[in-house]
Amino acid sequence: MIKCNHCHRKEGIHMENRIDMLNGSLGDKIIKYAIPLAVTGVLQQLFNAADLAVVGRFSGKEAMAAVGGNAPVIGLLINLFVGISLGSNVIIARSIGQKDNENISKSVHTSVIIALLGGLLLAVLGELLAPVIVNMLDVPTDVYPLAVKYLRIYLAGMPVILLYNFEAAIFRSCGNTQTPLAALVVSGILNVILNLFFVLGLGMDVDGVAAATVLSNLASSAILFAALMKTNLPVRINLRKIRVYGDVLGQILIIGIPSGIQGMIFSFANIIIQSAVNSLGTTVMAASSAAYNLEIFSYYIMNSFGQACTTFVGQNCGAVNGGRCRKTLKLCLMQSLISTAAASGIILLFSRPLLGIFNTDPAVIASGQVRLRYIFFAYLFSFAQEVLSGYLRGFGISFIPAACAVIGICGVRLTWIFTVFRQAPSFATIMQVYPISLCITAAAILVITLFVKPSRKLKGEIC
Repeated sequence: MIKCNHCHRKEGIHMENRIDMLNGSLGDKIIKYAIPLAVTGVLQQLFNAADLAVVGRFSGKEAMAAVGGNAPVIGLLINLFVGISLGSNVIIARSIGQKDNENISKSVHTSVIIALLGGLLLAVLGELLAPVIVNMLDVPTDVYPLAVKYLRIYLAGMPVILLYNFEAAIFRSCGNTQTPLAALVVSGILNVILNLFFVLGLGMDVDGVAAATVLSNLASSAILFAALMKTNLPVRINLRKIRVYGDVLGQILIIGIPSGIQGMIFSFANIIIQSAVNSLGTTVMAASSAAYNLEIFSYYIMNSFGQACTTFVGQNCGAVNGGRCRKTLKLCLMQSLISTAAASGIILLFSRPLLGIFNTDPAVIASGQVRLRYIFFAYLFSFAQEVLSGYLRGFGISFIPAACAVIGICGVRLTWIFTVFRQAPSFATIMQVYPISLCITAAAILVITLFVKPSRKLKGEIC
C-alpha cells in the first residue's frame, strides 16, 4: 500500500514531492503539479532551441533550417509511443486511487519494455528511411544533406528518448513532477555544453547538435531509471520483473493507442504544413522554426494543465470520487487560461529580441512575428481542447478526444493546405488555419463532454 505523506521521506528519490490528489484542497495542488511539468516541457524544447540557436549563429540558416525542418517528422515517429506513455500514466494513477499495488508494478515494468523496444524500432526504421522521409518534406537542395544527417543521429537516440518519457509518466502518475524536472535540469545544462563543444570546439554542424541532444537524453533517462530502482514505493523498478504483462498491456494500449494515433496524424498534418512552409523558401523555414521554439513555451504551460487534469481525474476516478473530478476540470480550465494568456502576452511583447536569438536577419524576424500572432490567437481555443481532452482521458475515454482532434484539427488543416493555400500561397495563409481548426475542435469536445458526463459512470465500465 502507498504510504502516507508523513512517510515520504523514507521512500527515497524525493518522494516527499508527491502530491496527495485524493484529499484536501485542489487548486494549489494542481498548480504545484503543473508548474514543474510546464518547466519540464520547456526544458525539453530547449534541447531543440539550443540546437537551433547554435547552428543558426555559427553554421548558417541552412543548418538551422535542417534542424527545424525535421521537427514535424520527429514528432510523427515518436508521438505514438508518447501517447502510449499517457496510457501508462492513466492506468498507474487509477491503480493508485484503487490502492492496487500489483497492477502498479505490472504497469511500470511493462512501460519500460514498451519504451525500449519501441525506441529500437524507431531507431532502425529511421536509419533506413531517413533519406525518404526528408524527401517527403520537400526541403531545398542546400538543406537536404544536413537534414538527413541530423535526422539519422537524432533517431539513433530514440530508445533513451522514449525511456525518459515513460519514466516521467510513471513519476507523474504518482503526483511527482519535480523529479523528472530535476533530471532535465542536469541534462539540459549538459546539452548546452555539448552543443558548444561539438560545434565550436570540434567544428561540427548539425551532427554535433544532434549528438548533444541524444547524449543529454541518455543522462536524464539514466537518472530517472536509477531513481525508480531505489524507491520503496510500488512504482519501484526491479530488473527481474521487467517484462510485458499481457493484462496490463491491454489496459495501457486501449487508452494509449488512440492518443498515439492522434499524435501521429497530428504530426502528419504538420508535415504537410511544413512542406507548404518549405515551398516558400529558406527564410520562411528559418522564421517558422524560430517562432515555433518560442510559442512552444506557452503551449507547454497550457498542456501541463491538461496533463494535470488527466492525472488528478485518474486517481480520483480510481477512488470513485466524481465530485473531485468535476472540480478538477473547472480549476484546470481557469488556471490554464490565465497562465497561457500571460505567457503568450509576454512572448509577443518581446518577440523581436527573442526571435533575434535564433537569427538576426530582419526578414526572418518579421515572418516569425506573423506566425506568433496567429498561433497565440489560436491558443484562446486550444487551452479548452487540451484540458477537456485530459479530463476525458482521466476516465479512460481516449477515443473521443482523439477522433475530435483528427477530424477538427488534422482534417481542417489538410483541406486548407490543399485548397485555400494553393489559391493564395503565402505564410499568412498557412497560419490562418490554426485558429480556425482549433476553434472547431474545442467546440466539438466541449459539446461531447457535456453529453458524456463521465463522472456519473464512476462505478461502471469506465473505472
